[in-house]
Amino acid sequence: MKALVLAGGTGTRLRPFSYSMPKQLIPIANRPVLLHCLDNVKDAGVTEVGVIVGDRGDEIRALVGDGADLGLRITYIHQECPLGLAHTVAVAADFLGDDDFLMYLGDNMLLGGVREQAERFRSRRPAAQVVTVQVPDPRAFGVVELDGYGRVTRLVEKPAQPRSDLALIGVYFFTAA
Repeated sequence: MKALVLAGGTGTRLRPFSYSMPKQLIPIANRPVLLHCLDNVKDAGVTEVGVIVGDRGDEIRALVGDGADLGLRITYIHQECPLGLAHTVAVAADFLGDDDFLMYLGDNMLLGGVREQAERFRSRRPAAQVVTVQVPDPRAFGVVELDGYGRVTRLVEKPAQPRSDLALIGVYFFTAA
């Protein structure tokens, strides 16, 4: 399995903080959030990581380097402009090849990591697996609706009338399918 970590967004919602640095480099607990993400990727057993970067990619590269200090092998993949999650997968197609992959938004702080979710994905092998969390007011999130078997039946972005309290948190697992 490989990982695709998205670190190319512009961070407009985090301004003024993101004027001086990419949002993935904003420190949380005295460490850039991107490093927390990469720790979670490694803890999930993934060491080959493609990092999607945009205009501020040099700042990301200066922090992460080739990944050796983190026990990872980093490949940087430039995206001209952020055009959505599917676009990042298309941009990273050569890197991903036919491998399964974990897609992780590089500005997400997840306590506890994603090891359990990665193990579940490896054992069950669905074509796609999303990670969710229950939230008290899901209207500000992408909301997942599930059937009785836990399968996603619908995704709705910021619904006015949510039918579920399960929010997408920016971690996804995919097979090559």
